[in-house]
Amino acid sequence: MSKLILYHGSSEIIQNPEYGKGKSYNDYGKGFYCTEHQELAKEWACTENTDGFANQYEIETAGLSILNLSGEEYTILHWLALLMEHRRFRISTPVMKRGADWLKEHFLIDLSPYDIVIGYRADDSYFSFARAFVNNEISLAQLSYAMRLGKLGEQVVLKSPEAFNAIQFVSYEIANNVEYYAKRKARDDEAREAFRAELERNDLEGLYMRDILREKVKANDPRLR
Repeated sequence: MSKLILYHGSSEIIQNPEYGKGKSYNDYGKGFYCTEHQELAKEWACTENTDGFANQYEIETAGLSILNLSGEEYTILHWLALLMEHRRFRISTPVMKRGADWLKEHFLIDLSPYDIVIGYRADDSYFSFARAFVNNEISLAQLSYAMRLGKLGEQVVLKSPEAFNAIQFVSYEIANNVEYYAKRKARDDEAREAFRAELERNDLEGLYMRDILREKVKANDPRLR
């Protein structure tokens, strides 16, 4: 099926998403960030003190080039390299700098050929998990475990003029900040608590950032699967 139903959480009703707008330091750079789950869009729409809107759209994807980072040819390090490239990332140690450089050199995907990108969304807690891995504080297995916490799911990001031309506004629903900000906070707190519990289990045999640097691990390494 080539038609997707997407939702975008915002403080505004957005009937005509505009190509070229948005922050360049989002997970995958500039784009229109959506989800296939209305409840998640409502969480993303609200702040602690203000309501938001879950805008609903349809998009015909036939003829569009889609990068799905959940595909078998990609690993979590491909996603991480994109974060290193686009997000504001404080480098605090030499291993973190070397790790970020290695990931971008060997795992970074050129997004320019793609109209749509599908991949993880790095909420605050998830971004801190990613940073901990690059700083050699957690293993790859622990990072992979962390990414499954909180059940944030995937985001669908429109990147090209063709994708923006294909999307059509359908409707919107108001998201109550009291309800949905609380849900988002509970999801984040749950993820952080489960992650703290995981950290108490020392992964002595795991693959760490220092191992990747020392052994020059690249995308074809079977340990990444």
